[in-house]
Amino acid sequence: MALVERRADVVWEGDLRQGAGRLRVGSGAFPELSVTFSARAETPDGKTSPEELLAAAHAICYAMALTYVLTQAGQPPERVAVTAVCGWDPMALRVVRMALRPQAQAAGLTTDRFQELARQAEQLCPVSNALRGNVEIMLEFK
Repeated sequence: MALVERRADVVWEGDLRQGAGRLRVGSGAFPELSVTFSARAETPDGKTSPEELLAAAHAICYAMALTYVLTQAGQPPERVAVTAVCGWDPMALRVVRMALRPQAQAAGLTTDRFQELARQAEQLCPVSNALRGNVEIMLEFK
């Protein structure tokens, strides 16, 4: 199978503290997004950040992996919801952790079985696999 590629373009103008960037994605799936360092390290103020986008990518990817694992296990979900929280250390200039908070509704799915399958899905998730060994990945259950 051929390698699948996706594209994103950023234009940054000005210095780090006072400057700003504009993000566009090749698919056109969402409008141009603004990024600033202050939105990254302080208050978002309606702008995004690399860490927010990483959390979004991880939540989407993990939701797909969890849906797949549940279905393969004979527990096709009616609904899957995932919250991903990316933690970065601005002093170390490093993303240090990603917390995934999955939920699913599937007929007959017990809490223990769900948690077992959620762990399996985390091992299959391509974004988890890209981060693994460099970023702590935590599964948090209610």
